[in-house]
Amino acid sequence: MKASYKKYVLDFKRPSGTSRGIMTEKETWFLILEENNKKGIGECGILRSLSVDDRPDYEDQLKWVCENIHLGKEKLWESLLEFPSIQFGVEMAFQSLESKNPFVLFPSEFTEGQKNIPINGLVWMGEQAFMKAQIEEKLAQGFNCIKLKIGAIDFTKELDLLRFIRENYDAKKIEIRVDANGGFDSEKALIKLNQLSGFELHSIEQPIQKNQTDSMSELCKNTPFPIALDEELIGVFEYSEKEELLQKIKPQYIILKPSLVGGFRGSKEWITLAEKYNIGWWVTSALESNIGLNAIAQWTFLQNNPMPQGLGTGGLYTNNFDCPLEVSHGELTYNPELDWKVSI
Repeated sequence: MKASYKKYVLDFKRPSGTSRGIMTEKETWFLILEENNKKGIGECGILRSLSVDDRPDYEDQLKWVCENIHLGKEKLWESLLEFPSIQFGVEMAFQSLESKNPFVLFPSEFTEGQKNIPINGLVWMGEQAFMKAQIEEKLAQGFNCIKLKIGAIDFTKELDLLRFIRENYDAKKIEIRVDANGGFDSEKALIKLNQLSGFELHSIEQPIQKNQTDSMSELCKNTPFPIALDEELIGVFEYSEKEELLQKIKPQYIILKPSLVGGFRGSKEWITLAEKYNIGWWVTSALESNIGLNAIAQWTFLQNNPMPQGLGTGGLYTNNFDCPLEVSHGELTYNPELDWKVSI
C-alpha cells in the first residue's frame, strides 16, 4: 500500500465570523491511499486555534502515518490519540479504499437518494443587517431549524435579532439554536441565559469557555433551557475521562464534530456515554471540504438520529469539490445522478 498526503486551502466565499475572529480561508489535508489500482481518500480537517492537534509537528505526524500505513487502521488510530483530525482522516481513507466507490463509504438509503438528513441552517456572525439577511434567506429556503452564532456583536442587538424571528415565527414553526463558542463570562452567563430564555430557544452551545467544569456544571443545573457541550469535548481522549466529564457537568446535549473528537470511533464513544446518561446529541461538520462532509453525512445517517444535524457547510467555499451533496428545503440530500469532480 502506498500512502501520501497533500495540503489544500479552502477559500471562503465571504469572510465568515465566529467569536474567535474572521475566517477568509481554511486549510485542510488529504490522506491518499493507493493499492491494487484502487484509491482511497481521507480528510484531516484541522481547525487552527480550535483543534487540539493544532501543533507545530502536525505535518510530521502526517509523514509518520504515511511511513507506517502498514500498521493498519486500528493500530494507527490508537497511536494518534492526540491527533483527532488525523484519526478521522485515517478512518476515512481506509473506508474509502475498501469501498466499491471511494466516495460511497457507507451505502444506505441516503446514498441511494431515497432518504435525506434534516439539517440546521447556519447564520454567521456579522453586522445586524447581514445576520438578518441570512436569517430571512434561510427561512425562505425552507429551513425549520436555524443556528445563530452569537457573542461577536453587541448582545442587545443579538437579542433584537431573536426578537425579529420570534415576532414572525413561533417555536413550533422555527427551532432556534444559538452557539456562543464560549463567548460569555462565566459570572454573567446565567443572567444572559435568562435573557435568552424568553425566545423559546432549543439550546445554546458552549456558553462559556471550556475547562471551567465547576461553572459549567452549575450552569447546566440551573439553566432555563438546554445547554450543549461542544468545545468542552475537544482534547478529552480517554473513555474514562469522557465519562467523568459527562458525569460531572451533566449537560442536556453534546455536539460531535468527528474531525475534533477522533473521527467515527471517537464520536461513537461519546454517543455510547451520552445515551447511557440520557444526554441528547447531534453531529456537526467542522468546516471540512465536501470530501469530509460527505463521509460525516453518510456515517451520521446510519446513527438514526432524527434531530436536525449541523451538516450544511458545503456551500461556504469558492473552491470546494463538485459532488452529489445538495441542500434542499432544510435537508441534506445525496443525488447519485451527480458525479464527483476531485483533483487533488
